[in-house]
Amino acid sequence: MSNFTNSEQNKKNSEKQKVVLAYSGGLDTSVMCKWLQVEKGLDVVAICGNVGQDEANLEWVKQKALGMGAIASEAVDMREEYANDVITHAIAANALYEGTYPLLSALSRPIISKHIVEIAHKYGAAYVAHGCTGKGNDQVRFETSIHALDPDIKVLAPVREWDLHTREEEMAWAAKHGVPVPTTAAKPYSIDDNLWGRAIECGVLEDPWAEPPADIWTMTADPKDAPDEAEEIIVAFESGKPIALNGKRMPLLDLITSLNDVCGKHGYGRIDMVENRVVGIKSHECYECPASLALINMHKALETLCLDHDTLHYKEGIDSKWAETVYDGLWYSPLRLALDAFCSSAQVFVTGEVRAKLYKGSLVVTGRRSNYALYDYNLATYGDGDTFDRSASAGFIALHSLPSRTWSRVQGPASMLVAEKAEAAAAVAQLDRANLVEVSHTSQSKDGSEKYRSA
Repeated sequence: MSNFTNSEQNKKNSEKQKVVLAYSGGLDTSVMCKWLQVEKGLDVVAICGNVGQDEANLEWVKQKALGMGAIASEAVDMREEYANDVITHAIAANALYEGTYPLLSALSRPIISKHIVEIAHKYGAAYVAHGCTGKGNDQVRFETSIHALDPDIKVLAPVREWDLHTREEEMAWAAKHGVPVPTTAAKPYSIDDNLWGRAIECGVLEDPWAEPPADIWTMTADPKDAPDEAEEIIVAFESGKPIALNGKRMPLLDLITSLNDVCGKHGYGRIDMVENRVVGIKSHECYECPASLALINMHKALETLCLDHDTLHYKEGIDSKWAETVYDGLWYSPLRLALDAFCSSAQVFVTGEVRAKLYKGSLVVTGRRSNYALYDYNLATYGDGDTFDRSASAGFIALHSLPSRTWSRVQGPASMLVAEKAEAAAAVAQLDRANLVEVSHTSQSKDGSEKYRSA
């Protein structure tokens, strides 16, 4: 009888559907790991992706998921892939959403989604699940990426379904169902960090007038406490990709890590902004992005040297659209691929070095050089060696200003001047005619008076 029961139980277990859960090891996703088993009757496969967050070794997260009944758990180191396959595109596009935010969260979601879908296929899972809230950007980014990679897979978002609305309610549910609960006090902020920076929101930051408390910053020193001596850094680029720091060639992952340290030490990389979320609300966000801001600004400096006028100016619009597209969760889209194609073409000759100085929260570019520079000293100088042909300027200006002169005569200031002159001339002519009539009348009156006297 017991053998029959075990057989039936094994059959029942084999028939259960699987869900791949994006798992962080925190309270929310730990509760989800058990909730999906209890409330949905699903076998859980947990995946935790390392994209450069504080916990470099995520083996403990893997073991925690297994301890809560997950049938499998995988900790995937995505850092090199993230740096080489994602961040390089962001640098090429000088990616700053609304001209400010380097997209650190938006950039990591596509690569995590890619691995979630791959693991779902590996385990034959019909579902994937995430722990995003119902009013943030990340739910849009995860689900749009997942649907693009596998249109048929089903996505579960427990936070949008369950009735656990407070931390206390989650902890009570966790205790009831044997989920390990944290013993530390709740963090007052929501934190997301990876190789490209750190995002901080919620708590007192929900008031856009409130100055960010000092304790939110962990990657960057307070600028007033930063070293009193400035520090110079030199980054080398090859076809738009950073390849060396201070003359030492290194993988991009190591270069970013090193820059985070050196720039953060000098208090550089803090952002305090109100941004427009894809879901339609404004949000007060703080970010720490030492390496990302440094690399983007230094890359832009090299582009000014190596790109021609028209490409450089047109690319500003491409860069802005690229950032907006990725922010909105459309990494896996034909538009992003097309924008990447433009940026890739524009990077062919963006090779050289950029020097910058770090001091008390600032980074100032102090030099740039390239074998492909379109800057010509002999054309630019006002001193000896000047080869600029000034005699060509007059003809250029005549042609350059021709549309302006034509417009002015027909519709612009000159046309008004012509009208004013014509009006003035008409007034003068009318006055002349009036004077003429008056003189004529006066003459006739005078002639009549003389004839009367003669009579």
